[in-house]
Amino acid sequence: MTAPVPVQTNSPDQKGLKTGALGLVSSIVVGVASTAPAYSLAASLGFIVASGGALLAGTKAPGVVLLAFVPMFFIALAYQELNRAEPDCGTTFTWATRAFGSITGWMGGWGIIVADIIVMSNLAQIAGSYSFTFIGDLGVPGAADLGSVTIGGFPIWSTLAGLAWIAIMTYICYRGIEISARIQYVLLSIEVIILLVFAVFALVRVYTGTGESYSLIPQWDWFNPFTLDFGGVLAPALLTGIFIYWGWDSAVSVNEETSNPEKTPGRAAVISTLLLLATYAVVSTASVAFAGVGTKGVGLGNANNSSDVFSAIGPALFGNSVLGHILMLLLAASILTSASASTQTTILPTARTALSMAVYKAIPERFARIHPKYLTPTWSTIGMGIISAAFYLVFTLISPNLLSALIGSIGLMIAFYYGLTGFACVWFYRKTLVSSVKSFVLRGLFPFLGGGMLLAVFVYGLVQFSAPDWLTDDKGKNVTIFGIGAEAVVGVGGLLLGVVLMAIWWVRKPDFFRGKTLTRRSADLVLAGVEGRTPLLGLPDSGVEALVIAPDLSNLPPGQTAIKAPGSDGAPEDDKTPSA
Repeated sequence: MTAPVPVQTNSPDQKGLKTGALGLVSSIVVGVASTAPAYSLAASLGFIVASGGALLAGTKAPGVVLLAFVPMFFIALAYQELNRAEPDCGTTFTWATRAFGSITGWMGGWGIIVADIIVMSNLAQIAGSYSFTFIGDLGVPGAADLGSVTIGGFPIWSTLAGLAWIAIMTYICYRGIEISARIQYVLLSIEVIILLVFAVFALVRVYTGTGESYSLIPQWDWFNPFTLDFGGVLAPALLTGIFIYWGWDSAVSVNEETSNPEKTPGRAAVISTLLLLATYAVVSTASVAFAGVGTKGVGLGNANNSSDVFSAIGPALFGNSVLGHILMLLLAASILTSASASTQTTILPTARTALSMAVYKAIPERFARIHPKYLTPTWSTIGMGIISAAFYLVFTLISPNLLSALIGSIGLMIAFYYGLTGFACVWFYRKTLVSSVKSFVLRGLFPFLGGGMLLAVFVYGLVQFSAPDWLTDDKGKNVTIFGIGAEAVVGVGGLLLGVVLMAIWWVRKPDFFRGKTLTRRSADLVLAGVEGRTPLLGLPDSGVEALVIAPDLSNLPPGQTAIKAPGSDGAPEDDKTPSA
């Protein structure tokens, strides 16, 4: 096999990835598949409805799902606007460094990496256990029971299957971005079709009166979550709701491998969130309507169902007929394909974030190596797989129940780096926010609101997650670490680990932290020959406003000229870019 080699480029902006490999549809598929819709709903909807055996959002779970979309959409717009200025696969790492400096940028990149590594434990567990469920549903005797076999409490066979899935998907990502995208087309198609069949089947049974005694007719009030207490109920439920949308940013992390990288990734991110909204609204409503929110039986409030609500609902929904068995098989297939697809698309953005950090010397430079044939990150991709497998083993050895704590923990990390991206967008474009209404809304108002909402949810959610009795296991025992709620410890502990690693690397290789490899700056290109004026709404250091021009000159008026903004990478006033 050809040995991987370091990237040889004249600029860190050229990292050796395969350019133009993905179009808009492929990018959308990557973005939606990364969220793992079937897995995310199966593993999260129960925690939105209830926690610790007590109702949380209850029947208003669909409203929480809709509300969680709002900050996601605002942050997707921030990604779109920042990507126009700098389509770098480091995304939050690069943009936060440009806006706020090296420390903030490094922590933004770490937030992406640690969240992705930890969620791989969940994905591997689901993929491993559902592999046996799926094989059992095919009629193989004892296969389903084999997945639940434990040795000293350790689920040996499902864990091995989970590790196998990590290895397989790591190899696929190593082989190239195009083969990864092709596989996603198939996996995502299966997943979405089965989810829609599930929703239609449930709603038809409810509205025709053939549902169960605990089934509920959907009410408009379900979509109004504002009657819930924010600190005690809505904030922690939103953190879980945010988790089910998380992953669309993968469409932006492959920007350097996309055709028209300044526009296509951002559009794919926004479209992905809209498609997810439609899917989640329908499926969550159908699930609550059929199963109800009771704390017994298949009710979504039953703690025994919280880790996988679809497995609980499926038998009651589809019945024991031949058709029912076929539909149960397809439902298991959708969750298996969802988890396996997301395992693959989780590796993609993490490897590219690490690649970008390595190129700018924020982590060891060996992570910047690109395979000369496949044009994919080598150390970053394989390293992601190995570290994810190690974390999966550690969490499973400590307690399989600890894996259920990870969803809230990941929610904290997502809120951290998504929120940071929103604020970075506002600060990056701060000098030109009021050049137009569109600029103010898309680059200022919406990103700021998205960041602010995620900051509030982070703080209030952390307070709730810290309570020792917030999360309980199947035996009713509190799931804690050092007497503190496990979700809070894992979430904050993961971020604090990044502070330690950053300090170690700062001592060893300080160039990045001294601004020698990736400097702070604001938007680069502005319109030449236009008199500036003092903005009506701006920060004290805003000065005069100017029209920001995209690097590809797509918004440059005919006959006009773009220049480097004064102070941008030390550009002089007369550094001009040819007109369109």
